[in-house]
Amino acid sequence: MSRPASFLPTTRAEMERLGWAELDVLLVTGDAYVDHPSFGAALLGRWLEAHGLRVGVIAQPRWDGPEDVRRMGRPRLFAGASAGALDSMLAHYTAFRKKRSDDAYTPGGRAGARPNRACLVYAGLLKRAFQGLPVVLGGIEASLRRAAHYDFWGDALRRSILVDSKADLVVYGMGERAVLEIAERLRSGKDLKSVPGTAFIGEAEGAERLPSFEELQASPKRLMEATLALERQMLAGTRAAQAHGGRTVVFAPPAAPLTTPELDRLYALPFARRAHPSYKEAIPAVEMIQFSLTAHRGCAGGCSFCALALHQGRIIASRSRASIEEEARKLSAHPDWKGALTDVGGPSANMWNARCAADPALCRRSSCLAPSVCPHFQDAQEALAELLRALKRLPGLKHVRVASGVRHDLALRSPAYLRALVGEFTGGQLKLAPEHSCAEVLRLMRKPSFKAFEAFLSVFERESKAAGKEQYVVPYLMSAFPGCTDDDMRSLSRWLKARSWKPQQVQCFIPAPGTVASAMYFAGVDPEGRPIQVARTDAQRLRQHRILMGG
Repeated sequence: MSRPASFLPTTRAEMERLGWAELDVLLVTGDAYVDHPSFGAALLGRWLEAHGLRVGVIAQPRWDGPEDVRRMGRPRLFAGASAGALDSMLAHYTAFRKKRSDDAYTPGGRAGARPNRACLVYAGLLKRAFQGLPVVLGGIEASLRRAAHYDFWGDALRRSILVDSKADLVVYGMGERAVLEIAERLRSGKDLKSVPGTAFIGEAEGAERLPSFEELQASPKRLMEATLALERQMLAGTRAAQAHGGRTVVFAPPAAPLTTPELDRLYALPFARRAHPSYKEAIPAVEMIQFSLTAHRGCAGGCSFCALALHQGRIIASRSRASIEEEARKLSAHPDWKGALTDVGGPSANMWNARCAADPALCRRSSCLAPSVCPHFQDAQEALAELLRALKRLPGLKHVRVASGVRHDLALRSPAYLRALVGEFTGGQLKLAPEHSCAEVLRLMRKPSFKAFEAFLSVFERESKAAGKEQYVVPYLMSAFPGCTDDDMRSLSRWLKARSWKPQQVQCFIPAPGTVASAMYFAGVDPEGRPIQVARTDAQRLRQHRILMGG
C-alpha cells in the first residue's frame, strides 16, 4: 500500500487522488472529522489503514436521506458507525432535558449537526444505502447501550441498541482488535459470530444469562442484577447473553487490552492533529485536546456513574516512556505548536503503568480504589513524575501540565509524585473530583472517603507554598445522585461555605446508559438491593442543585 494519506478520504475526489477505486471500510461519525487520536473515527481509521485497508470517513452526514453516506460508493467489507465522543442524547440535552445550544465537536460549536440516537439513525442510513452490507456500531453510545438499559431522556427502559438498530454487530469497549478481526473475517469469508469485544444476535450456549428485557420491564429492580453481571463479565473475560423476545443478544468476552508495543504503534501513526481542511470554522474540542497526550487507557476506580471508565475497563494499558517522549517531540514540531503540552494522562491522570497483581477472574471488588486502595493494586507514580520531568526537558516544551483527572486518594500514596505534581506540573489550578462529602453518597458513588480529599488539600496547600506558587484546587461536585438527600446537599454546602468556596464545577447527576448509577436511579435500590431515596423529578433534582449553588 502507498504511504498514509495526510487525511483519510471524505469524498470521491479525495479517493481518486489516492488512486482508490473503492473503499474497504467506511466509517460514519457524529463528530466532525479531526485527525487526532482522541477522535474514534480517526483512531480506528488510521489503525485499519496501517494494516493495509482503504478507509474513508463520512462525518456528520445529513440524515434526511442516504446520499451523504453513499458519496464514496459501497465499501468492499463493512461500514462502521458511531455517535461520536459522546452519547448523542447527552450531547443534545442538559441534566434537566433542556436543549443544549452548542456542540464542541462541530465546526463553529453549533448544535444540531448529529441526530438524536445517532447510532440508530446512521445504521438505518447505511442499511438503505448499501443493501446486504454488514453494518457495525461502536463508540461510547453503542458500547453503553449494548444491553437493555434505562434511557433518562425517554424515562424508559430500552432494548439493546443492536436489536433496535438492526445492525449486524456492536463493538463494545476500545475497538482496535475487534474492527481488525471483523475486516479479516469478512476478507476470508468467515462469519462474525463471537468476535471478542462484540455483541451479536445468536445462541446463548455457554453464556451467563442476564434477566431478559421482558423480565426487566416486569421487575425494574432486576436492572441492577443485569448491570452488575455485565460489569463482572467485562472484568472476568466471560460470555453473557440477554433475551429480547424471540432473539438473544450475546456478549462475546471482551477484547484483550492492547499491549504496550501495540499501543506504542497505534499512537505513532501519522495523525495530522488537525481538523479536516474542508472546515472553515474552528472546532472547539480541537483547542481543548490538540496538544494533550494519552499515556494510558483504563481506570481502576470503577466509579458507579462513570461511562468512560466503564467503556475502557478497569485494566490499565500503558504506553512505554520512549513512545510518549517521541510523541511529545513530534508535537513540538507541529505547525500549530505554542510550547505547552496541555495534559498528560488518561481517564485518571496518575495510573500510568499501574497494575493489579490479583487474578481478574477471581476478583470480586467493584473498584480497585474504593472504599480504599486494594493491596493488590500497584501504582508507578514516582516513575510517572520522572516521565513528566523528562518531557519537560525536551527541546521546545515550555510547559507540561496535568490539568485534571488526578485520583487524589492514589496520589496520597506517593509523596514524591504529589510534590512533583503540585510544584512542577500544576498551572495555577488543579481540577479534582471529590464529587461529595457525605459518606453514604460516596459509598454509592464508589468514591474514597472525604477525609482523603481533605488530606490532599492540606498537602496541596503546603506544597504550593513551598514552591512559592499561588494555586487552587477546583472541585468537581455532583448533585441529585441516587441515594443523596437534601440534607446531604446542605451538609456539602456548609463545608464549602466554611472554606469560603463558591462552587464552580457542579453537575446535576445524569444517568448514563449502562452504568450502575443509572440502575440505582431507575430501580431505586443500591447494588445490594436495599431501597434508596432518589431525586427523580426535575423539581427534586433542581432543588438539590440549587442548595449547592446557593440559589
